[in-house]
Amino acid sequence: MGYGPIKATVGPALEMLYQPWIRGEENIPTEGAAILASNHLAVIDSFFLPLLVDREVAFIGKADYFTGKGVKGWAVKNFMKTVGTIPVDRSGGKASQAALQAGIDRLRSGQLFGIYPEGTRSPDGRLYRGKTGVARIALATGAPVVPVAMIGSNLAQPIGKAIPSTRHRVGIVIGESLDFSRYKGLENDRFVLRSITDEIMYALMALSGQEYVDLYAADVKKAMDTDKKTAEEVVAEMLAAQAQARPSVAPVAAPGGRPAPEVSVPEPPEDKSGKDKKKDKASDDEAEPGAEG
Repeated sequence: MGYGPIKATVGPALEMLYQPWIRGEENIPTEGAAILASNHLAVIDSFFLPLLVDREVAFIGKADYFTGKGVKGWAVKNFMKTVGTIPVDRSGGKASQAALQAGIDRLRSGQLFGIYPEGTRSPDGRLYRGKTGVARIALATGAPVVPVAMIGSNLAQPIGKAIPSTRHRVGIVIGESLDFSRYKGLENDRFVLRSITDEIMYALMALSGQEYVDLYAADVKKAMDTDKKTAEEVVAEMLAAQAQARPSVAPVAAPGGRPAPEVSVPEPPEDKSGKDKKKDKASDDEAEPGAEG
């Protein structure tokens, strides 16, 4: 079964069972290349997003999704293959570069490509420091970056839970596209790559309402496994060590050291269809004849 058929069959069932909602889908270009850059809260992010947006999109996914054992492993592997997920070896080097190149090739053919800039799922629902791969791809292709915020998927499927709960509605908030063409030719400038990545992560923070942690999620998860501590404990220790090493540097509240946006986690629409109703401007003008003058 290919992408189209599985979307036509699984998509409606998913919507009926979980009542996911989506806001801002009009920000995804109807044609041409674009990078969907999303926060990453749960495994089901890679299920809901491809099935809920109109255009076909292929995301990068960790190679482990393709090597799972048992019924669950088989199901995840086959779904990921069907929706075109590109496996990435997160050990870095040439293995990781191959996945990025596959994304570049997809964009150059005018398609959508999805990436999780954090590089791994958040260990505690907070937003972590982005890796610069997304910036490299944007500069290599000239494709716009569309920020996508997953909402509540970590509540529906906490880490370690195989089957997501239907008690928590999963949401998707899509922001306006970001254009980085002004940086063309500077793909080897690490300061430019960091600036672009931080701008994308700031957009995700503003859309999702998440608290920001200026650490790599992979480093936090590694320390959690090594020290057998919670994410909260590890983050507190790592940030304390940073502050001690750089006492003159103020704590980072948002990507790029900017002030944190005053936002909250978006709420689902009352309409259970899952899509916000767009107001018709003409109707609004008719309803308010005295609005002008």
